[in-house]
Amino acid sequence: MYEVEVKVRADHDGVRERLAAIGAERTASVRQVDTYYDAPHRDFAETDEALRLRRETVADDSAADGAGVSDDGRTPETGDPETRVTYKGPLVEAASKTREEFETAVADAAATEGILGGLGFEAAATVEKRRDLHSVGDYTVTLDSVSGLGEFVEVEREATESAVEAARAGAYDVLADLGLDPADQIRTSYLGLLIAADADDEERNAQR
Repeated sequence: MYEVEVKVRADHDGVRERLAAIGAERTASVRQVDTYYDAPHRDFAETDEALRLRRETVADDSAADGAGVSDDGRTPETGDPETRVTYKGPLVEAASKTREEFETAVADAAATEGILGGLGFEAAATVEKRRDLHSVGDYTVTLDSVSGLGEFVEVEREATESAVEAARAGAYDVLADLGLDPADQIRTSYLGLLIAADADDEERNAQR
């Protein structure tokens, strides 16, 4: 199965108004902490692959409008974290962030970390974000607030290989309905954006 995704940088306030106008259903609000791993047998940066361990916690809905946010900007969370391990293959087209993806839940995060470490996989970077998810027809619209990067909107759905083009066209239509331009899409992952931002910071510091 392929994950067909289109992502743009966008202010969430205006998008929320458009979501309400088109009758979108808010389905969840979560906090995710994603740990990405380097492989011992090949360079994922060169092969455009990713191996990720995700810890996800349901966020308190009272924080969706800013209520209940703590002094350090964190939102309250409820329940125990759910952990999933995901493999993402290389991008398969130039018009969207479409990848083959395999994901499964794991019962014990610490044991999974031990397995990966024992096989030579090393934790390389962590991405933290708050996600508000909405349903628009067959698509999920996600409003992401990513630590160190800012606000983004993703439109995605799963599709078989033969249906990727049609799914991408539909994602473009959803973006347009939200007042966003598919031409502004970003095909770089949040991990890639954070690495680039860190590199820019290091370069600026070196020039001082």
